[in-house]
Amino acid sequence: MKAIIILTISQLLIAASLMAQDTVYISKNEVLEKVAINNSQAKLADKDAELANADVQQSNSLFLPQVSASYTAMTTNNPLMAFGSRLNQAILTPEDFNPNLLNNPDNVQNFATEIMVLQPLLNLDGVHMRKAAKVKQEAMHLQAARTKEYLELEVSKTYMKLQLAYEAVAVLERAVKTSAEALSMVTDYYEEGMLQKADLLDVQVRASEVKNQLRYAKTNVRNVSDELAILMGEQSETVVYKPLEAASNEFNQAVFSESLSTSRKDILAMQKAVLGQEHMLKSTKMGLMPRLNAFGSFQMYDNQIMSFDASGYLIGMRLSWNIFDGYKTVAQTASARLQVEKARITHEAYVKEQQKELDKTNRMLVDAENKISLSQLAYENAAEAYRMRKDRFEQGLEKTADLLMAETQTFKKELEYKQAIFEYNFTKEYLHFLTR
Repeated sequence: MKAIIILTISQLLIAASLMAQDTVYISKNEVLEKVAINNSQAKLADKDAELANADVQQSNSLFLPQVSASYTAMTTNNPLMAFGSRLNQAILTPEDFNPNLLNNPDNVQNFATEIMVLQPLLNLDGVHMRKAAKVKQEAMHLQAARTKEYLELEVSKTYMKLQLAYEAVAVLERAVKTSAEALSMVTDYYEEGMLQKADLLDVQVRASEVKNQLRYAKTNVRNVSDELAILMGEQSETVVYKPLEAASNEFNQAVFSESLSTSRKDILAMQKAVLGQEHMLKSTKMGLMPRLNAFGSFQMYDNQIMSFDASGYLIGMRLSWNIFDGYKTVAQTASARLQVEKARITHEAYVKEQQKELDKTNRMLVDAENKISLSQLAYENAAEAYRMRKDRFEQGLEKTADLLMAETQTFKKELEYKQAIFEYNFTKEYLHFLTR
């Protein structure tokens, strides 16, 4: 009886340790919504996509004009500058052509306002660089979408782990109750002289073991709850999450494709990476082609600040051709070609690796299905064997050690059966992720 009281107090202490924490019921859809908003990986993926958008916007400079304005104030007695400043100000007089004045001018103040416009017309290297930026933008958006699909997989896995953790607690709570009943019965038998003290000690040891397993199971609930909180980007010091949906103890058979989907976002992103490197190679090659740009400027001059008495303009076009740049472009072209080859090899290796992972996971699904059938049969047999041994024990026809072994085996096989269902369901989720 004393052992029963101690066991009961221990159970209360375990329960009290969790009462200081708030239990929050949460559905899988709620978890998915919070992960989409708060998860750091999802945020980083979105930022990478936004950076790619900014690169595309930056490439608009290939077509849009560049406009700048400047205001310059200066004073000089340099003969050439002094004469040119007065000429720009449209204030030259015949006396300004006096050789003495030309050679030794007085100080001249000049205030100049200039508006400059540069308009790209033909830059073939920039065209391919812009295409590369657009391809990178598409790749980053695909990668961001794939990251979110991966997070959905992590949510499914962690949510199912939490369901399994609570199921383990429920199983072990029943085991604690069963062991307490067995201890009470064995204690009565011992006090009546029907059993030896060794039998009583064996049952007490078993009760302590189950109690310890329950404590670890409840700790595991908290650990998995913390994992879920991290996925959702939340703090969980005083919160323990509990699934609203109970884990399914049934499994539905499913068949998945044995080949990778050509529309998988991460594979498409790698294809875009190869295409982007090809555009960068073309851009480097086009660096040797001529460039055509237009330019224009409008100037206003005066010898008084913030006055604009004289003005002029300049409009023109410039055709430039970088014929030889000291082997720089040739070396850059060779480097860009190697980057293309590297991207292709990386893409091919990734596809092979993912196909191998798909084949392995399909085999795991078959193994997990077989494991469910075997573990279910083992659990049913263990439960029946325990029932029979318990009936015989009550009739004095069974040893205490055999009863304890049967009891232990029953709860162990029940946990193994639930673990097998978890593994099968997660393998299905993983296959869905690999083939979507």
